[in-house]
Amino acid sequence: MVWVGERTRDLDSAHLEFTRGVQNPLGVKISDKCTPQELITTIDTMNPQNVPGKITIIVRMGAEKLRSNLPELINAVRSEGKHVVWVSDPCHGNTFQTETGYKTRDFDAIRAELRAFFDVHDQMGSHPGGVHLEMTGEDVTECTGGESGVNQDTLKERYITACDPRLNGSQALELSFLIADRMQKRREMQA
Repeated sequence: MVWVGERTRDLDSAHLEFTRGVQNPLGVKISDKCTPQELITTIDTMNPQNVPGKITIIVRMGAEKLRSNLPELINAVRSEGKHVVWVSDPCHGNTFQTETGYKTRDFDAIRAELRAFFDVHDQMGSHPGGVHLEMTGEDVTECTGGESGVNQDTLKERYITACDPRLNGSQALELSFLIADRMQKRREMQA
């Protein structure tokens, strides 16, 4: 999927204007810096015909900022009648550099943001449409936390990413169970 990133979604940017003529589904990443009006203008630019399924809003804010900012964004989209798919990107909003220079992510923060994403959608009566994870099935040590026991001291053992730190197979599986559990609870609430 082609998407416009948080740093390239300026309302006057060529990146955003380019998407106006793209017929394929598109994504746009948003952080806590995105206002409701900016989001509506972005959606209008990328999907002037309001075609259902064309726009995916990829939310990356960190748990607490998501809890405080996402409801007003959902309300704005809903009140303007915009058709979007909401996706959580809990990895990108939780990246930091260790004292030893490793770029990493904390599993607990990723899990907290994912839970917040589901909580907000439950409270708003909206649909959590998907999750984007940076992950690998390999036994890497690039993100700290989780049952795999990776910590800042063990990052160096199997830190092999060429770019962004990825969840290892065990960490990804933990999140998969969380997602499955939340989706099951949503089905039970709707029954």
